[in-house]
Parts: sequence; C-alpha cells; structure tokens
Amino acid sequence: MSYQVLARKWRPRRFSEMVGQEHVLQALVNALDHDRLHHAYLFTGTRGVGKTTIARILAKSLNCEAGVSSEPCGACSSCMEIAEGRSVDLLEVDAASRTKVEDTRELLENVQYAPTRSRYKVYLIDEVHMLSNSSFNALLKTLEEPPPHVKFLLATTDPQKLPATVLSRCLQFNLKNMVPEQIAAHLSAVLDAEMIRYEEPALWLLGRSADGSMRDALSLTDQAIAFGAGAITEAGVRSMLGTVDMSFVYAVLEAVAAGDAAAALAAVAHMAEHAPDFESGLDELLSLLHRVAVTQMLPDHSDNSRGDGERVARLALSLTAEDAQLFYQMALNGKRDLPHAADPRSGFEMTVLRMLAFRPLVLPDDGSLIPSADDAPGTAGPATSNHRGAAAPMPAAPVVKTSAAAVETPEAAPAPPAEPPQASAGASVQLDRAGPPALTSCADWPDLLERLGLAGMVLSIASHCALEAQQGSDFRFVLDDNQLGLFNPGHAERIRLALQNYFDTPVSVSIEPGRPTSETPAMRIARYKQERQRAAEAAIESDARVQRLIQRFDGELDRTSITPLEP
Repeated sequence: MSYQVLARKWRPRRFSEMVGQEHVLQALVNALDHDRLHHAYLFTGTRGVGKTTIARILAKSLNCEAGVSSEPCGACSSCMEIAEGRSVDLLEVDAASRTKVEDTRELLENVQYAPTRSRYKVYLIDEVHMLSNSSFNALLKTLEEPPPHVKFLLATTDPQKLPATVLSRCLQFNLKNMVPEQIAAHLSAVLDAEMIRYEEPALWLLGRSADGSMRDALSLTDQAIAFGAGAITEAGVRSMLGTVDMSFVYAVLEAVAAGDAAAALAAVAHMAEHAPDFESGLDELLSLLHRVAVTQMLPDHSDNSRGDGERVARLALSLTAEDAQLFYQMALNGKRDLPHAADPRSGFEMTVLRMLAFRPLVLPDDGSLIPSADDAPGTAGPATSNHRGAAAPMPAAPVVKTSAAAVETPEAAPAPPAEPPQASAGASVQLDRAGPPALTSCADWPDLLERLGLAGMVLSIASHCALEAQQGSDFRFVLDDNQLGLFNPGHAERIRLALQNYFDTPVSVSIEPGRPTSETPAMRIARYKQERQRAAEAAIESDARVQRLIQRFDGELDRTSITPLEP
C-alpha cells in the first residue's frame, strides 16, 4: 500500500475530531440537531484551518442515511462515498479553475433536478472569490432561492473580494488560525498514534512554523519524520527549518541580564558560526522574553512545556519587569528594522547593544541594587548626581525663555529660598559622610529618594509616597491613593532593597494607601515647578526691554509662552 501523507490520513471525519473552531462547530451542531438549516453557508479563513473539512463533514451530516444530525454514522454508503470523494450528489468545484460564466451556468443547469441517491444535492465551491463578476451574477438568483433539495457550501481565503450581494445571501463563519498550543497538542496525539518518537520542543517549533495552519503543520511533520529518519528531534527540526538553537538565545539574554557586552557579542558570534536566520533569532528572543514576563507576573503559571522552566525562572529573577518589557519592545523594533540593516547579523547585534545601552538599572543575580560609582553610599558629592533613574534636583534660580527668544534679565526676580529638610523627631540622616549613612530617625524623604537609584515605575510609586513614621529600621509609608492602581507588592520590595542597600543594614518597609500628611517627592517637584514658573513670569514682566516692547507695539504678554529653561 502506498504511503498516505499525514494531512490526508488524519483529516477529521466528524465534528468531534476537529481541533479548534469551537465557535463555528457549536453553531453548526445546534443547527443540525434542531433542524434549523440555512440553504447557503460561507466558510472563510486562511489556508489549512478546516474550511473544506468542515464543509465535507456538514455534507455527511446532511446526507447520512441514519438521518440529519451532527454525528454522521460514517459507515453508510452516503458517508463512505463522500469520504472517498465519489458521491454524485456532492459536487465539489474549484472556482480557481472554473472562473468563466459558462462554467457557472453549466454547473447550475441541473439544480432543479432532485439528488440521485442522497437527501440533498450539495454544491461545495472552493476559493469562491476567484469567480468572475459575470459568474457571481449568474449565481445570485439560485443562491438566494435554491430548490429545497439544494445546499450551497462556499469556502474562500479572501472574503473581501466577494460581492456584498453574495455575502448577504449566506451564513458566514470565519475560521480562526490555530495557536501553537493547539497544533503541538494535536501533533503529539497524531505521533503517539503513529508510534513515532518525538521531542516535545520540536512540536512547538513545528507549531510556530505552521503559522496557524494545521495542514501546514502536518506537512512539516511529514518532512521532519523524513529528515530525522523516523524520529523527530528538536535539533533536527531546527536544522530543517533553519531556526536558531535556543541555547544561543539563552546565552545572549543571560549576558544582557548580567550587563556583559563582551559575553553578549561573543554569543552572537558563536550563533553566527552556525549560519542562522537572524530574523528567526529575534522571534525566539521575543518568545523567551514573553515567557520571562509571564513568569515574573504569575510565577505559579510558568510554562515548562519545553523543559526549560528553571532557566526561564532564573532569567525572570535576574531581570526586572521593566527590563523585560523594555527588551521585548526593543526586540520587536529590531525585527521591524532588520530588513533595513546592512546585514542581518549587524541588525541583530544592534538590537542587543540597544538593550545594554538603554537599560535603566542593572541588577545582580541576588536582586540587590547596584549604585553607580559616583553615587555609592558614603561618597560625598554635590546634589546633582548623575545616577541613572535618580530624580533631578531643582535648580536654585530660574532661567527664563519666551516663545521668541531667551531673555537674560539682570532684574530677574530671586528664586524662592530653599526649604530646610523637614525632619521629624530627631536628627536627620547625614547624607555626606564617610562610609554608609547611619540609620537614625526619619530623614528628609524627598532628598533621600534622589540617592536610592530607583527608576521606572518603582521611582514613580516612591515619589508619591510620604514617609509617615520610622522606628529604627522600620519604615512606614503612605501612598497617595490616586496612584493605587499602579501599585503592586513588588514595588514595596524594590524600595525596601534600595533602602537596605543604601543604609547597609536590614530594613522593613510597609506601604499603605491614603492621604499623605506630609509632602511627597512628587508634591515637592510640583511645588518647585510652580515656584520656578512664577519666578520666570515675574522676571519677564519686570524686564525693562520687554516693557518697552509692549508699550511701543501696544502688545500683551502671553504667559503661556513663558517656560523656565531646564538646567
């Protein structure tokens, strides 16, 4: 007996054997079981998702000798003839090869005659969008009011090309692409039944390469069986598809997580020795970052289907959630820009270098914060620290610009006096001293926050917190309840680690929602901004040259155009 390919051998014969498309199957099953049948059905979707298969099963259900139902027997002569493609009452037409109006008229000549052996005469027209306009016009009247013994089943991959007059005469069902999980699960069942050895990661590779098509997945599986001499391995499938070995992708991301540019580029160079598809490498990197992000948010739902759950978990610990999201976006942009790069390898390398260059904060494997050299605890220095993520201090005096040109004013209004730190109950932390700062009573929280090296969402949350109480190493913060929707317990842990690293001693942190009774760092920044704006407006208004211009041209000062220059 000649070999039958898997896509034909494992074509579903009943609705219950279909994978996915539950939204379509439920409507058809209910219509068949409750005798609410339409005269024309249109199935749309990309290649290999089950359009023709569903149409053939529906034809069996309509003409089964046991009666119309959603479960055809599969054993009667009508079911057997339809399954074997020799039923005289199922007329399958490939519209791509019969586009002329004469072909359509010939097809419809016998519509008025009763079926030869079956209950219904079924017209299955595949790729119906290929018909000419004249053919559609010839079909319209029959499609709208066919004889009671006729059913039309239309299938197309491009429903946009169908006239609205055809669409309005059919019940339309849009079949969805298969997700890799569905494809991998079905391939596993097929290979188990075929008694073929396989590695589960290889099935995920096939599922993703199929791009939503079950037929393509089964065809690739046939190819993989032949390539692996009767067995399907991950290495064999990667070699067959030209995809990148995941070990290289892990090495690249682990080097990026460690902030090691040399190791990252060495991993790319090692990957290049195997002549990979770098676009596929970015796809694998995106997939890995997605799994890392899911593991960070839902540790109990981490995916270990590929046997690498522990490695993904380690990466989830070595990266912050902000880093994972940023790297994912960079990889996505890198994939978009790859066709414009000088060559694929350089485009891939630039994506990796962007991750290293624009990472807001570097964390070691233990998750503790690494302060920069000029902002380490115990290092005396000016308030204008350039630590990444630190909030910029307010300048002492405003420099003003207008919409036309910058104005230097000797008569500028003086800046508001700097306020002393609002320490409560005791001495504040001595910020400029040798060695780690002493953990004393409540410090000036806005000034302290600038030195903690926080970034991203954690910095935003901390900026809206007020330090309400401190007893020894216990810090109690109140978070402005307007920011509660952005807060999660991981932010409190990051703030605790930053304080612990700064003071070089264990601390505890609690954050409660409410109305802060003291000024938060965000409030201070807003207040400074308002004061600088008022000072800038006063400087412009008091400038003699501005006053002369207003008087000479009968002008009016546009306050909205006044913006203090940033330092």
